[in-house]
Amino acid sequence: MKPLTAQFRSLFAGVAILLLLPAAASAAEVHVMISGGLSAAYNTLVPEFEKATGNKVITAYGPSMGTTVNAIPVRLERGEPADVLILVGYALDDLIKKGKASDRVDLVNSKIGVAVKAGSPKPDISSVDAVKRALLAAKTVAYSDSASGVYISTEMFDKLGIAAEMKDKARKIPATPVAEIVARGDAEIGMQQISELKPVPGIDIVGPLPDALQKVTVFSAGVAAVSKEPEAAKALIRFLASPAARETIVNSGLEPIESGK
Repeated sequence: MKPLTAQFRSLFAGVAILLLLPAAASAAEVHVMISGGLSAAYNTLVPEFEKATGNKVITAYGPSMGTTVNAIPVRLERGEPADVLILVGYALDDLIKKGKASDRVDLVNSKIGVAVKAGSPKPDISSVDAVKRALLAAKTVAYSDSASGVYISTEMFDKLGIAAEMKDKARKIPATPVAEIVARGDAEIGMQQISELKPVPGIDIVGPLPDALQKVTVFSAGVAAVSKEPEAAKALIRFLASPAARETIVNSGLEPIESGK
């Protein structure tokens, strides 16, 4: 099937959104907290939702976990307004267990990628041994403070048998996109979800980690327990999970999760 034109896709998205909304719904102000993994696609899709519904979406960005000032759990703890929460699935589960969210909907699968500064030689990452050699050869390595970074630092380095070697050369980057650190030349190799690497200029994405090392992260959406607009929140989540959002999500480097899977 040929790709939809931008005009037709926009029309289709608008119709899809309207079909997802309650018949008597009025315009609402929808507060969203979202982590970086889905942000690029989300930022493209939100104007379509706003145009079709008349709702205004107000977005706060931050990591799915951690203790930085912008982390989603920290934002919730200090009482920031929230209707929709979009973050790593297991982090959302933690919030649901604490009574801070409900109605989990899995949106996308996200793979970890490897990046270098634009124009730099691209290391071989085609196999487990190749990744090990590349990391040992690099002078500096950067990884995120969210789901991918937790896996890299607590599991992957151990699996490769290089945890000791990485202790002094690899560092966790809080809040800031890893790609920005690589683009500045402050790290030779950066690793983060591909969807978070792609929007940042000044880097080249070498590719995803090989399957034997790959950690696929599920990003999910839920309704915040403090939501003042739960129906509008659910409508936005349904739109992000609908076929109308698929093309944008795929183009951002993510794999949509079909409803019911």
